[in-house]
This record gives sequence, C-alpha cells and structure tokens, in this order.
Amino acid sequence: MRVRSFPPLADDNARVLILGSMPGRVSLEQRQYYAHPRNAFWTIMGELFGCGPQLRYAERAQCLLIHGIAVWDVLKSCVRTSSLDSDIEPESEQPNDLRRFLLSHRQVGALFFNGGKAEQAFRRHLAKKLETEFPHLKYTRLPSTSPAHAGKGYIEKLHMWKVVAETAAGS
Repeated sequence: MRVRSFPPLADDNARVLILGSMPGRVSLEQRQYYAHPRNAFWTIMGELFGCGPQLRYAERAQCLLIHGIAVWDVLKSCVRTSSLDSDIEPESEQPNDLRRFLLSHRQVGALFFNGGKAEQAFRRHLAKKLETEFPHLKYTRLPSTSPAHAGKGYIEKLHMWKVVAETAAGS
C-alpha cells in the first residue's frame, strides 16, 4: 500500500531539523508525528526540552518550535506493507522537497536522522545535491526512537539524543 507523509512541523525559527523516514500507521491515522505510544521520541523530547507526552500534541509541537526544532520525514511517499522501515520498497520511495524546505528555513544548521532508514533514504535521494548547495549543514544519525529498534535501551538513546539539545542551544 502506498503511504504519504504529512507537512513538516516547523516555523521560521527552525535551527535544527529532525528527519524520520516515513510516519508509521498510528502517526498517519492521527496525523501526528511519533504518535505510537511506545515510540520514545516524545519521552526523549520531554527530557530534553519539556515537550513530553504528558502535554497535548499541539502543546508538544509548539514546545519544539519554541526551541528551534523542526520535524519532518525524508520520504514523501512509499509503498510498504506495515509500519516497519524494513518493509519499505526502495524502488517506491519518493523524497520530500527538502531543498525547498532548507531554502525557506535558512537558519537550519543541523539535520538529525531518527534512525538508519532516514539517513539511508536521505543519502540515496537527496545528499549529493544538498551537501553541495548547503555545505554548512551538519548531519548526525541518531538511534531510532521506534519501539522496533530494540538494539539500544531508553537511557542509551536519551544520552545519544542529548546532542539535539546541545546543538539547538548553541545555534
């Protein structure tokens, strides 16, 4: 089944962009980033910025914006049979227009990939053009916050994700 992502969570103050691959089924149904209750994204954002799952989604989103954090996905659409990144059919991937986003959000200085698939899709579809046109950007792959990524525990993920807060504070 072909699935489509939704618009970025961003405003004119974005300094950091967190890129996922493609929202999962629950996120697509609710039209909310990282809506699966076992995804650690909002718990980590709560620890780092006070934008945790105890807040309503609109409040969490606003909280990230206040801290200069934007959220989007590398892929605009793809075919997959489940919410798992491993089920994305590579030949079906269509990337979002990240170039247009970066042109309209010139303050963004760092891209953080929420997991390996996001980085892989970025490298496959976008990196060559964007790295030349936007040489100032810093790229960092972080462990996926997905519950399917059990290779690292929550504490280890949180520790690695602290670089987002450090980057946002220093930019």
